[in-house]
Amino acid sequence: MILRGLWLLAQGKASGIKEFNNSLNGFTASLAPLIAFPLVGAGISILGGAWQLAIIGFLSRLCAVLVLPLIVHEFARRSGRESLWLRTATALDWSFWVLVPLLLIAAFAGAAMVEAGLSMPQGELIAIGIMGAYLLWYHWIIVRAGLGFGAVQAALLVAISSIAISLFTVGPMLLDYAYYGHLVLPPGH
Repeated sequence: MILRGLWLLAQGKASGIKEFNNSLNGFTASLAPLIAFPLVGAGISILGGAWQLAIIGFLSRLCAVLVLPLIVHEFARRSGRESLWLRTATALDWSFWVLVPLLLIAAFAGAAMVEAGLSMPQGELIAIGIMGAYLLWYHWIIVRAGLGFGAVQAALLVAISSIAISLFTVGPMLLDYAYYGHLVLPPGH
C-alpha cells in the first residue's frame, strides 16, 4: 500500500494519501530506516576513528529527520487538523525513498544534456535543480492531500520544513568551517 500511495502522490493524485496508515505504529515504521541509516553511518565513522564527527553527523541527521514531523504537527495543530498529522508525516517520511529512482533519472538526464553539448557541471546542476523542484512539489502535494491545506499554506509548510532540514543537515559543517576556516573531514580524506 505504501508503494501505491507513493506512486499516486508522485503523479499528483491526492487519493494516494489514503494508502498511508494514520497511526503511531505507521509513523514509527516510516521513521525507522531514516534513523537507522545515519546510525550505521556513525558507527562506521566511529570505527574509522572519527568519533566526534560521527556523533555530530548523527545528531544533525537525527534532528533533520525529526524536525519535519514536528513542523507538520505544529501546522496541523494550529490549523485544527491535528488528527491528520500522523498520516501526513508518515507519507512525507516514506517520500524520501522517491530519491532513489529520481537520482537514476537525474543521472540519465544529466548525461543526455552533456551529450547535447552542455558541460558536465551544467548538466549536473540542471538535473539536480529539476529533481529538487520535483521533490518540493511532491512534498507540497503530500501536505495538501494529507492536511487539506490550500496552496499557500502548504507551500509555507514545505518552505519552512525545507529550510529547517537544510540548517540541521548543513549547519554543523558551516559551523566547523566558520570555526576552523576549512571543512573538518574524517581521517584519511
